[in-house]
Amino acid sequence: MENIKLIINFLGQLLPAINITLIVSVSSIILGSLLGLLLAAARLSESVVLRVLASVYVSVVRATPAIIMIFVVYYGMPMLFNDWFHTNIDGWNRMYFVIIALTVLFSAPVSEIMRSAYESIAKGQMEAGLMVGMTPFQTLYRIILPQAFVVALPNFANSVINLLKEGALTFTIGVVDMVAKAQMIVANNSGGYAWQTYCALALIYWVISLAIDKGVSQVEKSYQAKRKTIAV
Repeated sequence: MENIKLIINFLGQLLPAINITLIVSVSSIILGSLLGLLLAAARLSESVVLRVLASVYVSVVRATPAIIMIFVVYYGMPMLFNDWFHTNIDGWNRMYFVIIALTVLFSAPVSEIMRSAYESIAKGQMEAGLMVGMTPFQTLYRIILPQAFVVALPNFANSVINLLKEGALTFTIGVVDMVAKAQMIVANNSGGYAWQTYCALALIYWVISLAIDKGVSQVEKSYQAKRKTIAV
């Protein structure tokens, strides 16, 4: 019972830092999705150069551990900006470097998810849309993308949850997120209550992941219900 009270107490201390975790995660998801869409388009293009460049990018990024990517961006970007643009970015908020690193990491799996979802849709549907008078854009927007969206959604949700877990490494460059706050709590207690503190932290991540899963399931159900209504 005492442990439960301590976990609840530490939850109250950790939650104020959740805004940093959410800002980093949401920003990386949005930017990574946009970059992933561009990469998917490059991999589906007729240009051999674009396909090769996108494939190499995805291969390298997917092979790079999150903590290494964060360090490469954090230590490498200021050096590159100084050498190439003679600009000092050492004063940037460290959170920006984490967002950039996670954006790069998130874009690789998202590009594969989008590409696979697009390719899973029967190619004849594009021709069918054109035959009934739709423009290529209308066919893509009204027929192809809605179906690809449903196909991609479960894997996209898994990637979001993975990103959330990778974001737990934000503390490694001094950004005070929930993990950093947990470490501060343990340090302030001279190493005591570590188990209760990290249980509270794990509980927060579990609730966020559960919310993502439930949200995706609800979107899928709503879309399926909408399709049935249209079909009737």
